[in-house]
Amino acid sequence: MDGPDRPQPLSLQLPTGTDPASVRARVEAVELLLERSFRVPGVNVPIGLDAIIGLVPIVGDIVTTAMGAYIVWEARNLGLSKWQLTRMGANVAFDAALGLVPVVGDAADFVFRSNTRNLRIIKKHLDKHHPETRVIEG
Repeated sequence: MDGPDRPQPLSLQLPTGTDPASVRARVEAVELLLERSFRVPGVNVPIGLDAIIGLVPIVGDIVTTAMGAYIVWEARNLGLSKWQLTRMGANVAFDAALGLVPVVGDAADFVFRSNTRNLRIIKKHLDKHHPETRVIEG
C-alpha cells in the first residue's frame, strides 16, 4: 500500500545543531526518556528508563549514569559555570551511588531524579543567557 493513506512510521527527530535551542531540545528529550516516559498504572506516577534500566544490576546503573553524564556534557558545551557543572556532576554521582545499593537504590530512582534536577539547572541558565530558547507551554 503506497500513497498518502499508508501509515507512517513513528519517529523522533531531534535537532543536531550546537545552538542553545537544539541543545535544549535534546536535553529535554533525554530527561523525559530517563525520568518521565511511562506512567505506573493505578497510581499514575511517572517513571522513566532510569528506574527501569536501573533494575538490572551494575549494567543498568552504568548505562543510566552515562546518559546522565551526557546531559552534563551538553551543559558544559553551553558554557555553564564550573559551580553549575559541579552541582550537576554531584547529582549524577549521587544517583549512581544510590543505584549501587540493592533495592534501596531502585526505590530512590522514584524520589531523587538527578536528570530532572540537572535539566532545571540548564533551563535556568538558558532562560537567563539565551531567552530566545524558551518554549511557551500551553
